Amino acid sequence: MPRSQLPYKPGMPQNILDAFDATGLSQALHAGQLSCRELMQATLARIHERNPRFNAIVSLREPEALVAEADAHDALLARGQPKGWLHGIPQAIKDLSATAGIATTHGSPLLAQQVPREDELMVARIKAAGGIVIGKTNTPEFGLGSHTFNTVFGTTGNAWDPARSAGGSSGGAAVALAQRMLAVADGSDFMGSLRNPAGWNHIFGMRPSQGRVPQVPAADAWLAQLGTAGPMARTVRDLARMLDTQAGHDPRAPLSLDDGARFAEALGQAHRASRPVRIAWLGDLDGYLPMEAGVLDCCEQALHRLAALGCVVEPTALGTAPEPVWEAWLVWRRVLVGARIAPLLALPQARERIKPEALWEYEQGQGTSAAQFMAASSRRTAFYQHLLGLFEHHDVLALPSAQVWPFAATERWPAQIAGRTMDTYHRWMEVVIYATFAGLPAISIPAGFGQGLHKGLPMGLQLIGRPRDDAGVLRLAAAYEAAEQALLRAAPPASG
Repeated sequence: MPRSQLPYKPGMPQNILDAFDATGLSQALHAGQLSCRELMQATLARIHERNPRFNAIVSLREPEALVAEADAHDALLARGQPKGWLHGIPQAIKDLSATAGIATTHGSPLLAQQVPREDELMVARIKAAGGIVIGKTNTPEFGLGSHTFNTVFGTTGNAWDPARSAGGSSGGAAVALAQRMLAVADGSDFMGSLRNPAGWNHIFGMRPSQGRVPQVPAADAWLAQLGTAGPMARTVRDLARMLDTQAGHDPRAPLSLDDGARFAEALGQAHRASRPVRIAWLGDLDGYLPMEAGVLDCCEQALHRLAALGCVVEPTALGTAPEPVWEAWLVWRRVLVGARIAPLLALPQARERIKPEALWEYEQGQGTSAAQFMAASSRRTAFYQHLLGLFEHHDVLALPSAQVWPFAATERWPAQIAGRTMDTYHRWMEVVIYATFAGLPAISIPAGFGQGLHKGLPMGLQLIGRPRDDAGVLRLAAAYEAAEQALLRAAPPASG
C-alpha cells in the first residue's frame, strides 16, 4: 500500500510504546488518557519502521481493518464495557497457534495457505481479555530448532544485532517485544523456545508448569505434554498477567491444572519466607555441557545480584548422570515430533519441501518401539523423582538459558561449542531440557551482556521452580527486576 494511503502516519510519535509496559498501556486506555485508535496507529507506525529490518511480525492484517477494530474497542470503553486488561492492546500470535481468518503457516511452505476458521483456546482467551490480533510472529519451520528462519517468511534478526540469530522458536515474539513493536506476547516452549529467545533478546520468558496452559484443540490430549504455551514480556507483572490470561483448566484438556492460581495477584501479595531463597547453581553440570566463553561468567554475575538480595546461591551437582537423561529425551522428542510430521508427508512433494531436520525427527521416530518408549518414560520418571530430592534442600535450580551467544543468522545451528562437535541439530540447546522433561515452571531472566567478541549481546539465566510453583519463580524474578532496573532498562538500538 502506498504511504499516502496508510491510515496512520509512519513518522508519528511513538513514545507511548517506549514509555509503558502492557499494564501501563492498559491503565491509560481504561482511564481515557489514550485511545485504542491512537495505540493502534502508534503500533502500526512502529511496525512499519522497524519490522522490515528485523522481520519479527508476519501475516500483518490490513491497517484499515485494524484501525476500525480499534475504533470498535474505543466505542466499548465509551459505553463502559471493557473486555479485560488487554482491551485495545495489539497482539501478534506465534505462527504455531491457530488464528481464525489469519494464515497459520507453522513456517512451512506446505501450510503457507492454511487459514483456520477458528481460534485455538489460548487465542480465544487473549481476544476475550480485549486483545486485538494484528497478525502473527515468526517461527522456525514447525517450531523446530532454536533459530527463527523459514522459507515462507525468511529469517528474524536478533533485536540487538539483526545479523545474529533471534533464537527460537518464539524468536519473532521476543524481537517484537524488545523492539517495542508489541507490549506483551505469547510464545511456546518445547525445547527452550520461550527461554532461549527471551535470554537472547533481553526480556522475560516463562515456561509454565506442565498442564498450566491447556492446548485446545489437540489431536492427542494425553501424551503430548512436553510443549506448552506461555508468556513473554518486558516486565514481570506483564508476564504474570499474560499467564493469568492463558492459564486455566479446560475439560477438553483433561491433564490441564485446575488449582485456580492467579499470578498477578500473587505478585502483589506480601510473601513471608521462613528462610532465604536457596538457589542451586548447576552451571555446566560439572563440565558435561559445553559452554561458549563468557556464558557462565555472565550468568554468575546475575546470581551475584540475586545473592545481594539475600538469596543463598550454592554451586550444586546435578547428582545423576545427564547422558541417560539426554538419551531418554531424544526418544520422547522423536516420537512426539514425528507424530506431528507424519500426516504432512502425504501432501504433494512433501519430502522435497520440508526442512531436513523435521524429516530426521520423523525418520528417527519410525524405528522406535513401544518398549523403547516405555523405557524412556521410566527414565524420565526417575529423573523427576531425583529432582524432587534436590528441592528438599533448594527452592530454585539455576542454569544458563543457552550454551552459546547469539550466532550468525546465516548459520542453521552451531556445529561446535568450545571445540566439541554437536551430534544433532539441537544438541547445542541441551541445557533447557531439564525443566521441560520434569514439567517444572522456569523463567528466563535477563542476565546481562557479553564482552569481547560477544560485546553487547544478551544472555539469560533460567530459574527453575518446584512443581507447580509458578508463583514462586515469578516472585523471585520480580525481586530481581525491582533491584536491577538499570540493567533491565537497557534497550536495543532501534535500527540494529
